[in-house]
Parts: sequence; C-alpha cells; structure tokens
Amino acid sequence: MHTIGPVWAPTRRDGVFLVLAGVFITHALLGEILGGKLVRVNDWIMSVGVVPWPVVFVTTDLVNEYFGPKAVRRLTLLTIGLIAYAFAVIYACIAVPVADISPVDQDSFVRVLGQSMWIIVGSIVAFATSQLVDVIVFTQLRARTSGRLLWARAVGSTVISQLIDTFVINAIAFGLPGKISAAAVIELSITNYAYKFLIAIATLPLVYLGHSVVDRYLAGDPRSRPS
Repeated sequence: MHTIGPVWAPTRRDGVFLVLAGVFITHALLGEILGGKLVRVNDWIMSVGVVPWPVVFVTTDLVNEYFGPKAVRRLTLLTIGLIAYAFAVIYACIAVPVADISPVDQDSFVRVLGQSMWIIVGSIVAFATSQLVDVIVFTQLRARTSGRLLWARAVGSTVISQLIDTFVINAIAFGLPGKISAAAVIELSITNYAYKFLIAIATLPLVYLGHSVVDRYLAGDPRSRPS
C-alpha cells in the first residue's frame, strides 16, 4: 500500500496570501522588465515601468497589514530572486540565434528586452532598499497610531520608500553608466517621484477597499482568524 502524505487544507488566510503574493510578484516583474523605456507625459519624462508599480504599493501594504513585516521581507527576497532569474532567462534567449523567418529580428529583440546590466542592478538594489524602508516606516507608523489611521501608514510608507527607490534606480541605471547627465537624472527622478506620490494618494481608496474585502473574506472562515 502506498502511504498518502498529508493533504494541504488551505485556510482563507492562506488563499489571501497566495493571491497578494502572486499579484505583487507579477507587477514587480513587469515594472522591472518594462523599466528601460522612457516616455513623455506633457513636460514630464518618466520610465514606463512606473505604470505597474501602484499595484505593488497596494499589495505591499496589504501583506504588511495582515501578515506582518517578516512576510513582506520574505516576499521581497523571493521577488528579487525571481527578477534576477527572469533576466537570466531573457539573456539566455537573446543568445539563441534568430531564425531568418522570425517576425522579430535580433536587433529589435535585444533593443527591447536586453536591458543593460546597470538597469538590472539598479532595479534590484532600488527595489530591495525601498521595500525594506517601506516595511520599517509602515510598522513604525502603525505602532505610533495604535493601529488606527490606515491612510497614514499606507501613504507615509509609500512616499518615503519610493523617494529612495526612484533616485537610487535612476542614479545606478542611467547616471553611473553615463547614459544621461546628472542633471537629467535628477529631473527624471523628480518627475518619476511626483508621479508615484500622486499615485500613492490616488490608490488610497484601493487600500481601504482591499482591507474591507479581506476582512469580510476572512470573517467567513474561523480557521483564518488570529489565535
């Protein structure tokens, strides 16, 4: 007779974490892979990688709220590893010779996906640093407000962590290799941060909505309630 191992019976709390982790990792990966494209919005120049990041802000706050800073740190480390792995796979695919009938030629493929090592390093360093800062600020604000004022810790942690993230990634990815001048790095960072600041405010209703949805969902499963 074959021995059947233990069967995983996930609680609703487990399901919430899996969904939040999946959304977090997906949008972080998209932000890093898309980050090499600069776009102009009126007079602002910014990386198109900022488009997926608002979802990362929201999921970071929700994971921290329900699962604590250790969960955010572990999820961040996992995501960093997956980002590095994704770039390794992309570079391996770049090395594979292109067929003469390919609708995407080699130069176009490299130009779109073959981000420089500076961008990759800058992305990973900035992401790790900003997430660490986000966790610290979020936890401190929650303690100082005795768990009240969700808006304060959600917005406060994001605006501080993204200030660091924005300047670090642009300095490493574009400034150090000399792709753009120091003045241009500062201008790019200021515009990117202004966008992220506005988005942090604009996505606040999503944080409250997510908080409400998760509370109601967990209330339906006694196993998911904190002991």
